[in-house]
Amino acid sequence: MSKTSILKWLQEGNITIPGVLLTHYKEMNLNEHDVVLILHVISYIEKGNSFPTPVEISSSMTISVSECTAILRRLIQKGYIEIKDNYTSDGIRYEMYNIDPLWEKLVEHFLMKEKLESARISQQSETDLYTCFEQEFGRPLSPFECETLALWMDDDRHDPHIIKAALREAVISGKLNFRYIDRILFEWKKNGIKTIEQAKSYGKKFRQNQQQRGKLNEASEQPGKTIPFYNWLEQ
Repeated sequence: MSKTSILKWLQEGNITIPGVLLTHYKEMNLNEHDVVLILHVISYIEKGNSFPTPVEISSSMTISVSECTAILRRLIQKGYIEIKDNYTSDGIRYEMYNIDPLWEKLVEHFLMKEKLESARISQQSETDLYTCFEQEFGRPLSPFECETLALWMDDDRHDPHIIKAALREAVISGKLNFRYIDRILFEWKKNGIKTIEQAKSYGKKFRQNQQQRGKLNEASEQPGKTIPFYNWLEQ
């Protein structure tokens, strides 16, 4: 390859587009011809031609001029591309394609999908949480218990994973009731426990404290006087 050919190749430039366009265009009701045409429009704009004709665009595609015109019209009608008026330094008006509406729609679509996915995961976590409680209690939850679970999540803003961790602590402690679990959650929130790792560490220290207190009770030499047994409900 000659030096001139390499320079010509470099002058063609590169097109940078969000990868999310390639992964989401189908969901945005765009097809392959739409996307390739958009890429050509972007390429022309970056090369200084802000208003390429259907003839120019179709010359680089496998579609006819009439098909290119129809696609451009449809993209403009759907609000993916717009035609804007612009002015030269001499005040001469000219028209140009603007791709910003496409990026705006792409951002809105991506954020909406993320929001829906987050809601789906949250809903699944809540469903799993109710199931987990019913399995541990060995029965369906009462309306009051269901309401308590909802309050923990909606009012107290406890993450379902933290509530499950509190349930496990109650099971380990042999205190399987909602009042005990509520107290665990209260203590964790008061002490800034927000992750499963923090909850496990806190629970481990708590149980070690129980064991130490139990040993002190056994070693007490004063009859009738014992150190009270520590549990979450007494905090």
